[in-house]
Order: sequence, then structure tokens, then C-alpha cells
Amino acid sequence: MPGGPVVRPYRPEDEGEVLRVWNGALAADPIGAALWRTKVLLDPNFDPATCLVAEADGAARGFLLALARRVPYFNDGLDPESAWITAFGVEPGWQGRGLGGALLDATLARLRADGRARVALSPYVPNYFTPGADVAAYGPGIAFLERRGFRVVSRPLSMRAPLTGFRTPPAIAETAVRLGAEGIAVRPATPSDIVPVLDFAREHFSWDWHREASGVLGDLFAGDPRQVGLLVAARGPEILGYAQHRAERFGPFGVRPDQRGRGIGRVLLAETLRAMRAAQYHVAWFLWTSDQAARLYAQCGFEEARRFAVLAAELKVEG
Repeated sequence: MPGGPVVRPYRPEDEGEVLRVWNGALAADPIGAALWRTKVLLDPNFDPATCLVAEADGAARGFLLALARRVPYFNDGLDPESAWITAFGVEPGWQGRGLGGALLDATLARLRADGRARVALSPYVPNYFTPGADVAAYGPGIAFLERRGFRVVSRPLSMRAPLTGFRTPPAIAETAVRLGAEGIAVRPATPSDIVPVLDFAREHFSWDWHREASGVLGDLFAGDPRQVGLLVAARGPEILGYAQHRAERFGPFGVRPDQRGRGIGRVLLAETLRAMRAAQYHVAWFLWTSDQAARLYAQCGFEEARRFAVLAAELKVEG
């Protein structure tokens, strides 16, 4: 490859070529133009200077998408020392020729120059594609990053469950009866739950959960409710937990920390799956959980679908 690849910032005319490379290199996670525009180009943190393209023989052969906050994310602020790599790929026929290394070196140099102290692949919110690299699909890519100083910091998994014929497990049905006797009801959300649920999500979980719940509640009560649902666990006016879904995608769902261990989460999970089945969905899935939480999901028929590696590296400023 005379002169080596040219690594340069993204240009508007690159869209088709980058999508071609993406779908060849990241075949387990294909993407279309609409999703690229929504989650990349329209992200206020998108910067062409950290969306790099490797060009060789007159065409794009690789790309790396990195992000750092240019606008605050709710009360989480700018997180000025952090950066994220959310997608990275080289066209299969061009792998092993130094393009990946050139893309990564240029990206890390830019992030260091901008004062970033750490980079992760890829728990960026709100516009991540996967919670990390699929260990089955992208094993060589993970090994490449590890050779370059990244380390695996967690191994989240995605899960899915068939809904055809779903029935609440007897033990969970018994728990629901017990909770009812204690004055705890699991029920569909109503408009009067909007403010309490959003306050609950912000106080006990995160602003990203607040954003997700806000979107579902907005569709339920001020838009098109046909593909969304949200159930609450409440004791009178007090919210103890909630679960939501958007079409077949389940979650997030959570229970107030001081109320965990009572079975509220199991009942919320089962009742949401029942509601999804009643809405004619055939499968429920979600993208990200831990092995510890997976044991709860398994009680309602969820099984591991994919395993990811979240990787991180420290960016030491040279000199």
C-alpha cells in the first residue's frame, strides 16, 4: 500500500462509504442510513474530528467513531475527562494492513490533546449501539485493543425470552398475592404517575433512565401508545418500582433499593411480559445486564443471547 492509508476526519459525502464498511466489518450489528443519522450525525456531541475515516486506493476502508461530551448530559454534566469509542471497523479485505492501528493512534492522540484522561468502548449514553464488543463476533478486535493497552472491565450480556405461551411462574404468582396483602399493587401507569415515576427514576437510578421513561410516558399519554407500556409497583401514592417496554424491547426496570429482596422486581417483570404477550409480541429482549441480574430474568424464561466486553484505557498525556 504505497504511502500507507490516509486517516482523515469524516466528511458529509462519506456516509454511504462508511455504512458500507460498517456493514462489512460489523456484520453482527448492521446499520442503515436512518440510524446513522439519528444516533451519530444528529448527536450534539458528534465531532467530525473524532469520527475518522481510513482511505486507501481511493475508497474508505475503515472508520472509528469516538465521542466526548460537548454539551452537558442532564445533571451528569460534561464529564470532561472521559471519551467513548462507539464503533470501530476495517473492511474485511483490508484488515491486517495497519489501518486499524492508524485509526486508533490518531484517535487517542486527538483525545489526549483535548485533555481526556480515559476512553471506553462503549458505554456512552444516550447513543451507544451495543454495550461493548460482542465477544463471539469480534474476538480478534478485542484482542487487538488489548494489545494496544485496553483492558476488559466488565462482561455484560443481552438476553431474550419467547413470549408465546408465557405464564407467570407459580412462585411469582404467590409473591404477587403476598404483596397485594401488604398493600403493594403492580398496575399499568396512569397519567397521574408521570411526575412520580420520573422523580423516582432520577432519584434512584439515572438521568438516562429518566430520559427513557419520559419517552415511554410521552407516547403513552401524549402520543401513540400502541407500542409502549409501563407498569408501576406502588403502595398507595408511593412508587416502589416500575418496568417499561418499547415494542419487543424490555426495560429498563428497577425497584427502590430499600425495597429489594421482597419479590417486587419479579412481579413487575412477569406482569410486563404478560402485558407484552397480550399485545401480540412474540419475544422480549434487552441489550445489557449483569450476570447477577441475569438470575432474576432467568426465572421468567430469559436466556443469554449475546455476551459483550466493555474495554477501557487510560490516556496518559505524554511529555
